[in-house]
Amino acid sequence: MNKLTLTAVLATAVTMTATGASAFDVAWVHSNAAAQSEQRVKAGFQEWLDESGKDWNVSFLDSGGSGEATASNLQDAASRGVDAIIITMSDLRASRAAIQVALDAGIPIFSVDSGFIDGVMVDITTNNWAMSADVSPYLLDEMGGEGNLIFLRMAEHHGTRKRGDVMADVLKEYQGVNVLAEHNIDYTAFFEDTTRTMQDYVARFGQDITAVWAPWDEPAQAAINVMKASGLSDVKVIGIDGHPQAVAEVCKPDSMMIATVSQPFEGMGEQVGEWITAIVEDGKAKEDVIPSNTVYMDAPLVTKTNCAEFQ
Repeated sequence: MNKLTLTAVLATAVTMTATGASAFDVAWVHSNAAAQSEQRVKAGFQEWLDESGKDWNVSFLDSGGSGEATASNLQDAASRGVDAIIITMSDLRASRAAIQVALDAGIPIFSVDSGFIDGVMVDITTNNWAMSADVSPYLLDEMGGEGNLIFLRMAEHHGTRKRGDVMADVLKEYQGVNVLAEHNIDYTAFFEDTTRTMQDYVARFGQDITAVWAPWDEPAQAAINVMKASGLSDVKVIGIDGHPQAVAEVCKPDSMMIATVSQPFEGMGEQVGEWITAIVEDGKAKEDVIPSNTVYMDAPLVTKTNCAEFQ
């Protein structure tokens, strides 16, 4: 989007806020509201709203993990003439037409962990390449550089796709590690799909499984549940996100979960609220508020040696 178009969008949004009804309307488009990462971003945003005393009307639309539904919900939000749109954990490449509808209506879009594309104000996220570069070698080193790995991936979201791609590159340097099986998780029912997949792998490979690489915490937990139910206990598992349950699992000395990465999801929700206030309510220029199109927040590695710091 060129600078002139962006200026026009902001001017329209500010005019709508100043001359419209007293209520400030925000539409929140979830990629999958069942994902704990999205729930935590929402919780951080809600806490910020409460502390700021904002009386915004916020509507939530759940896309159930479907890219088609995400685009439809985005277009629906734009057609309602809201003041701002927040979209979380989506692959926006499939929503370009819907984003244009919002732009034509003068509605700014703020995305969280969705990958920046033209037409969006900003994407706030963590560095998915860096997170995988931390946790992937950690897992392989803890395996002693050898053994049999289950590689769970999810290519439909930019973040998990990047994490998996980094792991695939790192694996090239660990010739002693054999990938027993690789599976792309169905995001529309990620926990159930991971459970069924791991039940199959446990039945096929059993004690031959040395480790499981999961693209985020919930599939990691699903894998652990299946293996525990099958009597496996000497398997190393990693996730990424740093959800409270995952951190607690890492902290258990005898748990198969050996590491995760702590993402500041609540902080992302708070930051989006502050940006909407500054740009849409207060009329400040984007370039005076947001430092870059993509803003990365820190996400430290969590292991059994430091997990108490993150509980």
